[in-house]
Amino acid sequence: MDIGKRIRQLRVRNGLTQQELASRCELTKGFVSQLENNLTTPSLPALMDLVEALGSDMAAFFSEEQDQQVVFGREDYFEDTRENCSILWVVPNAQKNAMEPILITVQPHQSTRTMLPHEGEEFGYVLSGSVILEYGGRKHRVHKGETFYIRGDQEHCLRNSSASPARVLWITTPPSF
Repeated sequence: MDIGKRIRQLRVRNGLTQQELASRCELTKGFVSQLENNLTTPSLPALMDLVEALGSDMAAFFSEEQDQQVVFGREDYFEDTRENCSILWVVPNAQKNAMEPILITVQPHQSTRTMLPHEGEEFGYVLSGSVILEYGGRKHRVHKGETFYIRGDQEHCLRNSSASPARVLWITTPPSF
């Protein structure tokens, strides 16, 4: 780990000058500059003071920040094929996020499992075919190019009453698939 680079990164993020950081830790500006340029190494007590002054802790300071993946391709997808439908998770590990998008293909004359009432909301966009959205005891036909938006407060499922598969982009918040 590049300790100097990490100190500089946190100092800049906190809007501090080298002098301000040095003053908070009872160090010299020259010493902070040498640290940031990896010309010297801090003692453990000095490093602990710097990390605290930068609003962090040792565990967070030394954890490597991973680049967040923002684009996903076919190699990232996970597919679960069932008798009545197939589910393609298009964002891996989406359960850690606020929403979970899936591509679901409902086979002819089949339906998804019934979702029980839950907190959150759901959005669907029919990519091909058509489905019947059963929501709260009512049935709504949704065709290719149309969308639906529901709260998760009532039982719901998608049915495909046609002879060809239907594909739907389905997004839930919070994740529930």
